[in-house]
Order: sequence, then C-alpha cells, then structure tokens
Amino acid sequence: MINQIHNTNIESETVITSPIDLRQKISVSDQGKMNILSSRKTVGEIFSGKDERLIVIVGPCSIHDIKSAKEYALKLKSLQKEVEKSIYIMMRVYFEKPRTTVGWKGLISDPDMDNTLDVEKGLRQGRELLVWLAEQGIPCATEALNPITPQYLADLISWCAIGARTTESQTHREMSSGLSMSVGFKNGTDGNLTMAVNAIKACSSKQSFLGINDKGQISTFKAKGNKSSHIILRGGKRPNYDQTAVSECEKLLRENGLAERIMIDCSHDNSNQDYRNQGKVIEDIKSQIISGNQSIFGVMLESNLYPGKQKILDNKDDMQYGVSVTDGCISWDETDSLIKSVAKVV
Repeated sequence: MINQIHNTNIESETVITSPIDLRQKISVSDQGKMNILSSRKTVGEIFSGKDERLIVIVGPCSIHDIKSAKEYALKLKSLQKEVEKSIYIMMRVYFEKPRTTVGWKGLISDPDMDNTLDVEKGLRQGRELLVWLAEQGIPCATEALNPITPQYLADLISWCAIGARTTESQTHREMSSGLSMSVGFKNGTDGNLTMAVNAIKACSSKQSFLGINDKGQISTFKAKGNKSSHIILRGGKRPNYDQTAVSECEKLLRENGLAERIMIDCSHDNSNQDYRNQGKVIEDIKSQIISGNQSIFGVMLESNLYPGKQKILDNKDDMQYGVSVTDGCISWDETDSLIKSVAKVV
C-alpha cells in the first residue's frame, strides 16, 4: 500500500507459543527442580566464599546438535564425581550467539541452521535439552541475549552471563536484576572494566522495566535487584587474566564497594581468539591460586567432544560430529586433563 506507515520493512510475522504453554508441554520433575535449586545455592555459596571450591563453566561455544551435547554432558557428569571436593562443574549451554555483523545466531533462532528461523522449534529443543540436563543433575550456565527468551528457559538455568557487547545495555541490566540466578557481566570488548562494574551496581539495585509475562503479555516488572552479580574478565585489546590484571580488577571492585570476586573467561580475547591457548590461561590461573589468590572463584572454558571448529554446510550429514560451528573449542581429552590438573591445586 502506498500510504502504509507501519511495519514497512517487515516481511512476515509469526505468532509463537507463550512461555507458560511451553513450560507445561515440556515440564521438569520435582527432582529436576530440586537439582536446579541446589545448584543455584551452591553457586551462591561459592560466590560468597562459604564454599571454597572453584566453579568451572565448561562446554561447547554453542549448542547445535542435541545428541553430541548429551554425550558431552554425561562425560562432564562422570568427571564431576572425580573432582567434586575441589571443583564445581557447570555445563555451558549457549543457545544464542551475538554476531558482529551477520551469521548463525544459535539454536533458538535457527535450529535447522538453514535460515528458516523456526524459533518455536528452537525454543522447544532448547527446553527439552535443559529439562534432560536438570533430571541428570547437571547444572547449566548460559548467556541471556534476547530479553524475551529467559521467560521460556530461565527456570532451568543455574548461572547466567551477560556478554561483552550487552554489558552496557540498560535493557540487559534491568532484565538481570530480576533473574533468579547468579549473573556474570563480562568486561567490554576493548577491555573496559568500568562498564561491568556499573552493570553489577545496576543489576543489584531495584529496577523497573518492560517485558513479557508467562502468558506472553507485555507487562511492567519491578525487580528487587540481584545481589549475586559479578565480573567476568574476558580480555580486550590485551588479555587480562594475569596477576597484574586481576589485582587491578580487585582494586576497582574494592573502590566501588563490591565483593572482590572474579570469574575468568579463558577463551575470547584472553586466548587471543585461539582456542589452543586456553590451557596457557589455566596454567597462569593455577599459579595465582597456588600463590594464595582469594578473589578468583570461577573460570570458563570453551570445549567440545573434538577440537577446532567447522563451517555450517548445506548437507548437515557432511558435518563433523562433536565439533563446534562457532568459536573453536578444545577437545574432551584436553578438557578432562585441564580440569583434573586444576583440581589438584585448588
């Protein structure tokens, strides 16, 4: 229509199911709920220092294949039993991927990896995997990217990250203030720590914001504030995992009246965008722990069944099983070795 002034750039619109309908169709058992509550409590106690173990958030850069994700999860479950006295393992279950320009945006947006964008299918597959993990007693960590999706999945999550590109976003700070689990804010892509500190302050304060409720209705929310938010060092123009960088972060947190509790991402700019360098970061962190560091309470690793990454092919049967389609990951064998080496030190 010549006189159309609304949605002029919208090609199509598809209504999807409400959060409450999806949760009812794919529900979690009472035991699964208890496992999630227990894992959230453990994360909170490690953050506060009551539990002296180290959190290790480890898993694929992104979930694209449910079968390989379950195989990986069972390996983690077995490893957790071996290191449980000193390490608390959480599986990295990332369904949404921020893109610098364009590219595959993750399982929720495009589960078939063919640009058909079947979001309802992606949400269903994501929730089915999270319920399975909850029943297995495997705590899950993810990144909250789209402010709508937490209503569909957040009841199954034990720890949440806000990425470097969205830490400065008011929308994500407001949303985080209402989440029911611990939230980590990454420093900016340039290495700026102040924006993460400001995000922690905003997240831990009372907030009011717009969102969708369980029925999918647009609503206003008033949040009490999330008191267990913290910083994640992920590097920037230079890596920031070494003792000097950690000390500078401790000083900044102290000056702002925040708990000196730090999580370190061993990937991204701390690995100079090379997954093979994650082991070097772990070795440096181990030396800091041996030297008596008390602020590092968690680390993050990108890991899959097999190392490296691959391109998304038109014929999915030609793709390698258990290999990342986004950032490169270390293999399971290296993961197993690294985590056991950390367990001996903590």
